Formats: sequence, C-alpha cells, structure tokens
Amino acid sequence: MGSTSDKISGKANEIAGKTKQAVGKATDDRDMQAKGDVQEAKGKGQVATGKVKDKLKGAVDRL
Repeated sequence: MGSTSDKISGKANEIAGKTKQAVGKATDDRDMQAKGDVQEAKGKGQVATGKVKDKLKGAVDRL
C-alpha cells in the first residue's frame, strides 16, 4: 500500500472509530465504544505509517 492510500485508509478508520465511540456513548454500549477506540487507534497507526513512508521516500530520493 502506498503512503497516500495508507493515510486515506487511516483517516477513514479514525472517523469510523470516532463515530462508533459516539454511538456507543449515546447508547451506553461500552463494547461499541471499545471497538471505536481500537478502530481509531488503528487509523492513527495507518496515518503514521503513511507519513513514515513519505519521509523514507523523500530521503531515498535525495540520495
């Protein structure tokens, strides 16, 4: 997966996770909130991976 697709997928997971958290909180569903926490964290990891790939590509391109 390329850096851009990592970042896009990551943002989508972050948004979906935050939505699950909000729904879980509104319905007092702790399981849904926890799933939202996990999905948001996964998204943040994907975004970070995309940023690292960008930096590595930039470093290689400068060689």
